[in-house]
Amino acid sequence: MRQLGLSAAIREGIIQEMRADDSVILLGEDVGKFGGAFHVTHDMLDEFGANRVWDTPISEAGFTGLGIGAALTGLRPIVEYQYLDFIFCAMDQVVNQAAKIRLMSGGRAKVPLVLRGPQGATGRGAQHSQSIEAYMMHTPGMKVVMPATPFDAKGLIISAIRDDNPVLFVEHKLLYGAASPGGGKALSDSAIQAIGMDVPEEPYAIPLGSADVKRQGSDVTIIATLLMLHRSLTVAAQLAEQGISVEVIDPRSLVPLDVDTIAASVAKTNHVVVVSEDTSRAGVAAELVATINDHCFYDLEAPVQRVAAVDTPIPFGPAAERHVIPQVDDIRAAAYRALSD
Repeated sequence: MRQLGLSAAIREGIIQEMRADDSVILLGEDVGKFGGAFHVTHDMLDEFGANRVWDTPISEAGFTGLGIGAALTGLRPIVEYQYLDFIFCAMDQVVNQAAKIRLMSGGRAKVPLVLRGPQGATGRGAQHSQSIEAYMMHTPGMKVVMPATPFDAKGLIISAIRDDNPVLFVEHKLLYGAASPGGGKALSDSAIQAIGMDVPEEPYAIPLGSADVKRQGSDVTIIATLLMLHRSLTVAAQLAEQGISVEVIDPRSLVPLDVDTIAASVAKTNHVVVVSEDTSRAGVAAELVATINDHCFYDLEAPVQRVAAVDTPIPFGPAAERHVIPQVDDIRAAAYRALSD
């Protein structure tokens, strides 16, 4: 067992699948010679050659359509966007083509396509810092996967590549490194979260639609994705010092969603906080709150608390960005509210 960062775990999963299956190809801007904008695809061109690793022009609509066509002809393309914000340039291809072709063909045509790339607020301004998962969660026919730890990232990318449906694979830029930030030096004195960095060398698959309980607890459940999972684990550690037991759940995939694991936790704790980096209005947190109310209403002893970004484009200034994006203090305050109502 070795310790890997999230980007290295994703890279290893892709390489192992490409070695095992010649139909797996990789395409996108700078994925070959440059190794990807965040170097997730480093050295893949050298190993697999230009027939399987394609550097594309700067045309998201063009190379997304290329990926869809390749999937329809029997390949398993992995399409990388330099930033997931750029997928909006290809929304017709994604929403009207990739997501719908299998149904419109009566199941005769499969679209085994992975759309992956980085997102999240990291000081890059409004057009390079968005969280896009709610758009795709709203799109029938698309699966949405969001790994928050290196262990999960490798197992989930392997499952995504093997899936016969289009999968959006969301990666957070701040989680790419060797360790994942809990609160962040400027935000909290909390320790770095090293959870999930032990990654087996052999290939393994984590089923899509299987949530994971990252921390067991009995007083309140926090459900969180990506960077917000690590901030929630920081809050759980802080509240444990006050005698409050927090259960932390990582959905890992939003479509399909593991409702059973969430419902079992709600039945145990009776108090819930949902945390997401995307905007509050019509966002992931809103959908998860609605799902909990649908399935767990009579287990709740207080209203579900929602923590999400302010409904505004992500600002460029660091202080303004921190105000917009949920912080450790916001999550902790929501847990207090859930327990006090």
